[in-house]
Amino acid sequence: MKKHNIQLTTPEIAALWTTYIQNSATICFYKHFLQQVEDTEIERIVKESLFLEERYNEEIQKIFIKEDFPVPDGFSDKDVNLAAPPLYTDLFALSFAYRVGQMTVPYYASVLTKVARGDVVAFFSECLKTSTKHYRNALDLMLAKGIYDRPPKVPYPKNVQYIKEQQTILGAWLGDKRPLNVMELGEIFYVIERNYIGMVMLLGLIQVMRDQEIKEYLKKGKILAEKQVEVFNKVLKEEDHLGNVPVSLEVTDSTVSPFSDKLILFLITTTSSAGLYLLAYAMSTAMRKDLAMHYSTIMLDVAKYGEDGLEMLIRRGWMEQPPQSVDREKLQE
Repeated sequence: MKKHNIQLTTPEIAALWTTYIQNSATICFYKHFLQQVEDTEIERIVKESLFLEERYNEEIQKIFIKEDFPVPDGFSDKDVNLAAPPLYTDLFALSFAYRVGQMTVPYYASVLTKVARGDVVAFFSECLKTSTKHYRNALDLMLAKGIYDRPPKVPYPKNVQYIKEQQTILGAWLGDKRPLNVMELGEIFYVIERNYIGMVMLLGLIQVMRDQEIKEYLKKGKILAEKQVEVFNKVLKEEDHLGNVPVSLEVTDSTVSPFSDKLILFLITTTSSAGLYLLAYAMSTAMRKDLAMHYSTIMLDVAKYGEDGLEMLIRRGWMEQPPQSVDREKLQE
């Protein structure tokens, strides 16, 4: 069969471009962790994280170069100070790898439904396969280290049940609260978990940040993360579920930043955008009025926070322009 020179589609460009930028940012964190990590098991996970993301970016570079498409600048060794003292403990480095896996596995799965060119499909299929295996390795080690707090459990039902008329979605919005279902409990757990990890990360970044404007932005992010943990832990306790209290992941006493201000601001801003998407998904599973109200209120706060970060990145000339279509009206002037 004759092969045709098929150009990349917009979803394929978007996926490759976004993956490259995001990987280049997290690579800097893994390089910092590897300078100081002492636990050999955690070191193996971090090394594997670094190896995979560098390999992914090398493959993306090859595709872009073959297409005569400009390779994004992203982030590089200029954005990480390898001589800086450790900012986080080994356990946080492991949690960081786990959290990245939580985001990348569904991301790669989603991307696969939007790409069609053979080499791009093969690339993201491999990304999904290897990142899933790596996520499992990180999860297993977290379990072994005792730092994975398992989601809530409920008694198994005795039989299949159907929702009665007064317990329909409309009734849940207008009527009395009913016990949380397993979908709602699961999403609440993960909201708390990812915000706790975010709080620890922000605590360290605030500690080393010298730029006052960015420091204030990071402080607002920490308050927003604390609010989510507080709100949803309260929901769990009101339902007689133990609030999720993860094991402490310590920040060191270093005041030397391992990362550039640009990298820090980018990572926190993009993480908040990912959080907004995950909150929207959690809200879609909520069938209780109080949960929907909590999610909608927090989503507004997170959206505003992300917008403020994006504005700061653009104002400082730090936001790389995603590829765009041609402005036909401007060409006709």
